[in-house]
Amino acid sequence: QVQLVESGGGLVQTGGSLRLSCAASGRTFSRNYMGWFRQAPGKEREFVATISGNSGITYYTDSVKGRFTISRDNAKNTVYLQMNSPKPEDTAVYYCAARATAYISPPTTSREYDYWGQGTQVTVSS
Repeated sequence: QVQLVESGGGLVQTGGSLRLSCAASGRTFSRNYMGWFRQAPGKEREFVATISGNSGITYYTDSVKGRFTISRDNAKNTVYLQMNSPKPEDTAVYYCAARATAYISPPTTSREYDYWGQGTQVTVSS
């Protein structure tokens, strides 16, 4: 059974930093894109960042470029999201996602991912 388990969420102040982790089990995703999405109260789930299997390609939504960094450690089957200088508008539940198969272009929509974690809450206070 494939599982994605996020950790590292919590309360952070603007100007601080936070690192989210997502550990996968049940299969390896070393050749597949993994990504992060988020959902704020009353809003739809939105794409945040994605990374290719060999880490050669990363892609971010415009609002987090320059502040967030996605990375992965395939030996640990884990993907990370380093959040620097978070803003109150970054407050949301953050979800990890993974594709079951290889993909050419960076997947940025929910339907392009096959596996999801349960989410971790990130709250940014001003």
